[in-house]
Amino acid sequence: MPLQIVFIFITLVINAMGIGVILPVMPDLIQSVGGFDLSKAAAWGGVMATSFAVMQFLFSPLLGNLSDCFGRRPVLLFSQVFMALDYLLMALAWSMPVLLIARFIGGITAATPATASAFLADISPPEKKTARFGLAGAAFGLGFVLGPLIGGALGELDPRAPFFAAAGLSALNALFGYLVLQETVDDKIRRRFSLLRANPVGALLHVGRRHNMLGLLFIIFLYEFAFFVYPSTWAYFTKFRFDWSPTAIGLSLMAFGLSMALMQGGLIRVILRFLGSKWTVMLGLVVNIIAFVLLAVTTSGWVALALTPFAALGAIVDPALQGVMARRVTDDQQGELQGAITSMRSIAMALSPLVMTQTFTHFTKDGAPIVLPGAAFALAAILMTVCACAFMWDPRRKTRENPPKDVVESHN
Repeated sequence: MPLQIVFIFITLVINAMGIGVILPVMPDLIQSVGGFDLSKAAAWGGVMATSFAVMQFLFSPLLGNLSDCFGRRPVLLFSQVFMALDYLLMALAWSMPVLLIARFIGGITAATPATASAFLADISPPEKKTARFGLAGAAFGLGFVLGPLIGGALGELDPRAPFFAAAGLSALNALFGYLVLQETVDDKIRRRFSLLRANPVGALLHVGRRHNMLGLLFIIFLYEFAFFVYPSTWAYFTKFRFDWSPTAIGLSLMAFGLSMALMQGGLIRVILRFLGSKWTVMLGLVVNIIAFVLLAVTTSGWVALALTPFAALGAIVDPALQGVMARRVTDDQQGELQGAITSMRSIAMALSPLVMTQTFTHFTKDGAPIVLPGAAFALAAILMTVCACAFMWDPRRKTRENPPKDVVESHN
């Protein structure tokens, strides 16, 4: 694997670790800093996740457009430096306002997956884009392996320890990128910077209307909103339902992340060969619906853990759908497209934690009309069903597939 792709892979892994490393320790950290009980800590966790996502929503199109104009390299390198500083601030946080400020900074640095995906699009022929996006998804899954592993293990020593480790990794990766990363934006694909298209609304409208992708962008939103039930509520759900420790929570998330990395980094290539990108999306949506329903009603921690590989299969939706969209735009608009996609994810990430954690709180608090810790997963199953219906009605989706190979599909 070329060193440049290794850097992109590590960057996305560290970016995903920013979520995974937090999950096992966040309940204890918020309770320690704010002096809250678990139910209120869950609500604060939703607020912090939303503040992170709002900044990602606002800055993703800006960074994507800057990378189309000035290049991928400076955007990616600066992001790693500031990510290291953000982790350090999280490690030293002494109050809830400081934690919120750190999440704001983290949201800005987390906008760089758009640039990383644009880099992969730059160096990939059309028939390999979906597979390369699958590699990016595998990096995200691996981040979910390493993040909870580091967070759960070091969190047993101190809730702040994982953030010092993550800060060091980000700083080392910035140095690695400085040494190996080459610029992919040349005069052939360089696009002038436009402030009107470098904001969330402008980018979404331009990409959505010009390329007839408003429906697909809406599907991205629905999918991410539902899928984000995992990082939003898993720690609180498993602690309430199964009384899991931070180590157990970290190990369960590690298992999910490893399964997700295997699905997106390897198995998706086999699925794409037989089904093509469009039917791969549908398969993933159906798997998600089934997994969410089962998690909503299970009362056994072993059952929840056994569902991990099956639930991770649902993650194939993201790279497959991203591949469908990437082939609808020209090379000089990949950064803008990825910025728009990341913005839609960010909107979902801003709203989903609030809705999912409040749903959990409503059905677990004292005096709840019915105690149902898995209520958030039931809601996610409903939303994923709507997502599947919307995808079936996409106006540019063919009702019948040609031979399901991406190399053929890229010419459709």
